Amino acid sequence: DELAVDAPLTDKSSIICRTGMLMLASGTGAWRVRDTMNRVAAVLGVTIHVDLSLLSFECTCIEDGHCFNEVVSLPTTGVNTHRIWMMESFLKEIETYGRRFTVHEYHEMLKTVESSKPDYSPWQQGLAAACACGAFVFLLGGGPIEMACAFVGAGVGNFARSHILKQGLGQFSALTTGVALACVSYLLALLGLGQVIPGAMSHQEGYIGAMLFVIPGFPLITAGLDIAKLDMRSGIERLSYAVSIIVMATLVGWMVAECVGLAPDDFAPLGLSPLALTLLRVVMSFVGVFGFSVMFNSPVKMAAAAGLIGAVSNTLRLTLVDAPTMIPFLGLSTGMPPEAAAFIGALVSGLLASLAEVKLTYPRIALTVPSIVIMVPGLYLYRVIYNLGTMNLSISASWFASATLIILALPLGLIFARMMTDKMFRYCT
Repeated sequence: DELAVDAPLTDKSSIICRTGMLMLASGTGAWRVRDTMNRVAAVLGVTIHVDLSLLSFECTCIEDGHCFNEVVSLPTTGVNTHRIWMMESFLKEIETYGRRFTVHEYHEMLKTVESSKPDYSPWQQGLAAACACGAFVFLLGGGPIEMACAFVGAGVGNFARSHILKQGLGQFSALTTGVALACVSYLLALLGLGQVIPGAMSHQEGYIGAMLFVIPGFPLITAGLDIAKLDMRSGIERLSYAVSIIVMATLVGWMVAECVGLAPDDFAPLGLSPLALTLLRVVMSFVGVFGFSVMFNSPVKMAAAAGLIGAVSNTLRLTLVDAPTMIPFLGLSTGMPPEAAAFIGALVSGLLASLAEVKLTYPRIALTVPSIVIMVPGLYLYRVIYNLGTMNLSISASWFASATLIILALPLGLIFARMMTDKMFRYCT
């Protein structure tokens, strides 16, 4: 019951490290974890040094010539944007009233965050993935049949994945099971539609969209932000984790597709007018981003805010790529390269999220990452593995180069937006 500012260094260290543990477990970047720990340490009158990785950190607390070192390790990683929001509210309260709280009161506040349950059950996570991937398929060029089958496949796949993770099993077990079930469920849905819709079996290409719920958007984006702040250890580990998820998912999807005879052909043209296509892209971008936000455990209002940002930025990105047909009065003969359009889309997402953060107090990362996950070229990444498996090496290399450039452009756009709007991120502190 002693005031935390007057407590022994070991008690102060426990508060600081528990704060960092909850931030790291929520999936936010290393720079934000370190910044949060530093701000709590400043309230407690302690100087700290933190060495962060994907699943652990080592924190040295220094006060009046005394040092105390503590190591924290997590069993797994994940994303929980609601918890990030709760931690930011905790931090604001600590910076205002923290010197009045006892050690016990600090830990009770942190216990409230730590014991918070997920906002959504596995079936709700499955429904969110179904909506997100169905919208994703349309944005890739698919029609109603591909969207309906992707809806079924992604729903079943993410329900199974969420249920397995809830049981405490490993991420790769959940990933492989979810992707395999998504592909098989897509095929079964397509076979069912084939009984009532002639020619439905020719719409096999949408199965790629059924497994896009596994896109590791948070680690991909936070890896770029960490590297931009020279948190190399954390950034490289996050990037390695994201790449391993992508490789595992695409390999499983490819093997299942080879076994059941699915092929990633190009989508047939939908024949929509530019106005109708733009309006549908706005709607589907909102639905897709909203679904991904729910998968990241964002509350409904936060997910809706991210959806609105994504509806603007992703529609802009797609319009820039299709400029000759979408904006014919400009007289352009070619559209913007997809890589440049991805950069602009991410930049716009970052700027809009900065405005929303001021008005709505939501964490910026909880708005930006879902709004640009839908821009990650999952189709390109799958085609890299598919063509590699069929020994079309030159085609595989071409898809790989395009996918890599787009993936690099997305965090770069957010980094520029962050530097333009966030003084703390812009300077070395």
